[in-house]
Amino acid sequence: MVEFQTINAEEIKFGRNNFLEIARKKAIAEEGENEFIAISRGFFLPDGQKRFKKSLAIPDENEIIEFVSTKIKEFSKAPDVSEKAIEEAEKEPQEEPAEEPETEEKPAEEKKK
Repeated sequence: MVEFQTINAEEIKFGRNNFLEIARKKAIAEEGENEFIAISRGFFLPDGQKRFKKSLAIPDENEIIEFVSTKIKEFSKAPDVSEKAIEEAEKEPQEEPAEEPETEEKPAEEKKK
């Protein structure tokens, strides 16, 4: 029989009642132990209990973790916030935006006249 132990877990809520959890887990069996990363999706019951729907286990190997994290960032529609983009932005001198002269807007009725 295999026993699972959660070493560390963090979650983020999304939608009305859903969450995504990323956890480092350990599978303990008679043959030995194996650590892995689990990505799980679930929902909350009305009483606040968590229920898991789907889970994906990723081996704790640098090459695989790097591949998964890189591809998620590449396929995302979110703005690029990679370390390289942040470093490049920090190197570029920041220019102060020019101040625009203040103008008084006349009400729409006065503009028609």
